[in-house]
Amino acid sequence: MRGVTLIQPNRLVFGNGCAMQFGEYFATLGLRRVFVVTAPPILPVIDPLIDGLRKQALSLTVHDRVSVEPTVEMFNDALRAAQAAKADAVVGIGGGSALDVAKLVAALKSGKQDIYEVFGIGKLSERETFLACFPTTSGTGSEVSPNAIFHDEAEQIKKGVVSPYLVPDAAYVDPMLTVTVPPSITASTGIDALTHCIEVYANRVAHPLIDLYALEGIRLIGANLRRAFENGQDVDARANLALGSLYGGLGLGPVNTAAVHALAYPLGGRFHVAHGVSNALLLPYVMEFNIAEAPDRYANIALALGAERAGSDFETARKGLEKIRHLLRDCGLPTRLSELGVPREVIDSMAEAAMTVTRLLNNNLREVTLGDAKRIYEEAY
Repeated sequence: MRGVTLIQPNRLVFGNGCAMQFGEYFATLGLRRVFVVTAPPILPVIDPLIDGLRKQALSLTVHDRVSVEPTVEMFNDALRAAQAAKADAVVGIGGGSALDVAKLVAALKSGKQDIYEVFGIGKLSERETFLACFPTTSGTGSEVSPNAIFHDEAEQIKKGVVSPYLVPDAAYVDPMLTVTVPPSITASTGIDALTHCIEVYANRVAHPLIDLYALEGIRLIGANLRRAFENGQDVDARANLALGSLYGGLGLGPVNTAAVHALAYPLGGRFHVAHGVSNALLLPYVMEFNIAEAPDRYANIALALGAERAGSDFETARKGLEKIRHLLRDCGLPTRLSELGVPREVIDSMAEAAMTVTRLLNNNLREVTLGDAKRIYEEAY
């Protein structure tokens, strides 16, 4: 059995209302200048947290300009602001976009490297600045992952920075920060988290240590996403979603995702489709492509989703695929590329772009050729 390294934040806190515990902890660190990365829509929700931090810090700067999935220029804007503030602590509060920007701001604030030098795996040399993350959606798992994803405007594709230095020093996962998330975002981020868990489990480099997190994440999200979508004030459903998302995030470092994410990247990079929506659309088509390669794995996924065991692993796995399709429909998520206004004639170029995401395609249980990528897009059209 191969070895895996599971790197977690030094301080990982989970539970309703736990975000308000951070101020007391922060006071023990001796840090004075805080730079907060967030987004305008959630400012009213996080006011108490910001006020608590303001009481502990000599200065506090709120950078609330990460309202969409981050571009390189958006990141550089935040980086310049953090450097001007002379921040010795960076706090990310928000969805995956805000957290990814915060993570890389903390890592590159010293100015020793720029973002283009660190795209890829293991290219980041250090992080000198304290980093804490507070997710306000249950989706990316960024608060515990070594990944940060950005849209490269020049190449019209998403690119990742992967480094243990991006794992925060502290992560506070407070389900109460997610109760005001609108249904559409609850759905898309929840499917993103579910996709993490499914791809981490059905993966060429899957590992028993991470399988435990992945299967429990699938169970929690599968049983609670519809509830949270229908009633955002369902605190139990929100807590279970947040925990499932956290479990998915913990698998991104040791294992990472595969073909769903690779094929989703061109949709986000070229057509600015939200990351969770891209994953939701492609998930059933990639699952169908993969099932025959590992029916036992996909049968276990089906059982975790609540499907009943059928006569064979393959038949059971198919029941899981139907569970996914029903969940997507119930949550109002698109199931066809044509619904997103993507023209059919770009399928070839999207497939070519997806084939460059080898760090994820190499994880897929079944080899994906250029022809396969084109066929998956065609089936999804």
